[in-house]
Amino acid sequence: MITPDSFNTSKDEMERLKEELRKWKERVEKAEETKADLLLSKSNADEEYVKAGEELMKLKKFQEKQHKDIIVSRDTRERELCALNEENAELKKEIEKLKEELAECRSVLSQDGHIKKKVAEMKVKFTHMEDMTDDNPDMNTQCVFGVTTKIPFRLNQNQALITFEDEEVAQRLIKMGKHTVNLDNKTADVRVKPFTLEMGIKFELHVTISGKKINVSEIPELSIPEDWMRDKLELNFYKSELGGREVANVSYDKPSGTAVITFLTPGAANSFVGCTKYPFFVNGRCCKLSVSPNTNEHLEKFQLYCGISKKTILLKGIQEMEDDEESIQDMIEIHFQKPSNSGGEIEKIKYVSKGVACVCFEEDT
Repeated sequence: MITPDSFNTSKDEMERLKEELRKWKERVEKAEETKADLLLSKSNADEEYVKAGEELMKLKKFQEKQHKDIIVSRDTRERELCALNEENAELKKEIEKLKEELAECRSVLSQDGHIKKKVAEMKVKFTHMEDMTDDNPDMNTQCVFGVTTKIPFRLNQNQALITFEDEEVAQRLIKMGKHTVNLDNKTADVRVKPFTLEMGIKFELHVTISGKKINVSEIPELSIPEDWMRDKLELNFYKSELGGREVANVSYDKPSGTAVITFLTPGAANSFVGCTKYPFFVNGRCCKLSVSPNTNEHLEKFQLYCGISKKTILLKGIQEMEDDEESIQDMIEIHFQKPSNSGGEIEKIKYVSKGVACVCFEEDT
């Protein structure tokens, strides 16, 4: 049986429990809010952590790049410095070389063109007389060169050329026409033929080196009238301390940067023998002009000729063999050296096993 006091007690207990439940609910709500705040803070912290990591990676990469750039820049500067040092060394060598050339040029010029050297004696004889067309023809240097072209001959595959010391041996073999050759225990019938050569050329090249004129090239292009340049060249080659002489005429060609200097005194050009460079002072600087002899050339005794070699025979029809070219050539040479094979001493032999060879002949003096 429930009494009014018991009922009141239960009601109070219920109120207390409800109050307790409400408080716990508030605590739970606060805890959930705190948890949500913590999760949000954690998420923000994670994002910040990721960003910080990315920033750190960027900083590391930037630092590495800067380090590499510094190394590359340092290496580049070191290479540039090394190149400059090498260039400086080369320039010093060039300066020393130019000093030596200048000293040599001055030495040559100071010798007044005389060559002091012991040379071999040569016997001479009187041949003919010439009219004097120049005031001092003996001051010019006369040269005559005999020129004879080499005559090529096409030597085809499985052919051979043999030149004997004795002409009779070659002519005897040509008359026989065919010949049996022993090649590595195998006999081969070859045809012995004379051969014809193409036309050759002979001529004499006559060269006269002037004793009064010299050629000058590599003249710098200056923005001055041509008359002024001629005057500067004349004054420059007139300086006796540089080996110059009194100048009679200067023929200057501005487009090509060349000139012909004619001296007044015969033989003056001989002062420049052996001198290929000559100092040229203009506008406060020194240039180096190229100096060369003034020459006059013409051809004489130009003629065509037909080359004949009665000591040489052409072998055709040589069979292909497994031996190398040199071995076959040796066997052919041994065979045709024997008198028992109608042969004789051989001066030259050439055998072609494959392809084509060009054999050259020249005048037999």
